[in-house]
Amino acid sequence: MSAAANHATSKGTLYLLPVALGETTPWPAFLPAQAQAVAAELRHFVVETARAARAHLKQLDYPYPLRETDIQELPGDPDKATDAAFDALLAPAVAGHDLGLMSDAGCPAVADPGARLVARAHALGIRVAPLVGPSSILLGLMGSGLNGQSFAFHGYLPVAEMERDARLRALEEESRRLGRTQLFIETPYRNERMLEALLKQLGPATRVCVACDLNTAGETILTRTVRDWRKAERPALARRPTLFLVLA
Repeated sequence: MSAAANHATSKGTLYLLPVALGETTPWPAFLPAQAQAVAAELRHFVVETARAARAHLKQLDYPYPLRETDIQELPGDPDKATDAAFDALLAPAVAGHDLGLMSDAGCPAVADPGARLVARAHALGIRVAPLVGPSSILLGLMGSGLNGQSFAFHGYLPVAEMERDARLRALEEESRRLGRTQLFIETPYRNERMLEALLKQLGPATRVCVACDLNTAGETILTRTVRDWRKAERPALARRPTLFLVLA
């Protein structure tokens, strides 16, 4: 169903619109034409940051003037925001207009802001329609060769060295016990320190994958045992969006 077709109903649809993982990637390389067509019809958006959203809309060949497009940002701390704040963002959909949700990269509401907005949409009886597009978590898992039947994403690990190292050991033990692939991310400028910590803290037979710059021209996906990583040349990871995956 097209975005315009929903205007005949009492409420609009909340479309979950994936965006590029890389700034220069042309939209046909990461998004189906049907999803781009939906985005091109929307006039109301809720986004992680307005600046990034405008760049993504230009990348999607958005046909309307951005200054005339309603672009509202999600609360800075969604966990502390009230339901009323999300209801205000969903007001266009309640009034019968279709609405798009975008994060700064990849799929909204998956390891990115937006889940609270989606939850309120369900509570208000607004149809939610996720669209197909790039997810760094799924792309990295697909390309890793690790267990895709049982996995868990943990977001960011502790920054403090002792807490981080203890968490890595605990995740390895859980992976060994459950046969589960553990996924997490790091602030890009700390990526190389994270890889060094993995190679110091984990057992030699544990497999580690680093998946960098996914769905871009610079994509790198490398899976090795810790034993082999210790002997190999390290990839340059600084300031590159990277997903780490571990299977003991």
